Amino acid sequence: MVDDDAEFRRLARRVLADRRLTVIGEAADVVAALAAACRLKPAAILIDVDLTDGDGVALARKLAALRWHPRVVLTSINADITTFEEARNAGAHAFVGKSDLPDAPWSRLLGAD
Repeated sequence: MVDDDAEFRRLARRVLADRRLTVIGEAADVVAALAAACRLKPAAILIDVDLTDGDGVALARKLAALRWHPRVVLTSINADITTFEEARNAGAHAFVGKSDLPDAPWSRLLGAD
């Protein structure tokens, strides 16, 4: 999970745990996200579009291109920050607004089905 807001990461971890999904790592910025992804090799990654040190869409493109092709889902508090097409072009499987996180079909989005 990549988000510069520690409180959001805590809440998202709880939402995902309630869906029986395990968060194996967290990162607050682009550099830490790239390092953690290479070290942990996650099956899926939830990425905030608006990171303090970079663009989450550009990060999604890099992470989706890793040799094991993790499933990427973009998120933001601003539902208009990106389009579904832009997210898909970056290699993301979906875009979910942060307010929609509790009701999102996480198992399907993150490939647990």
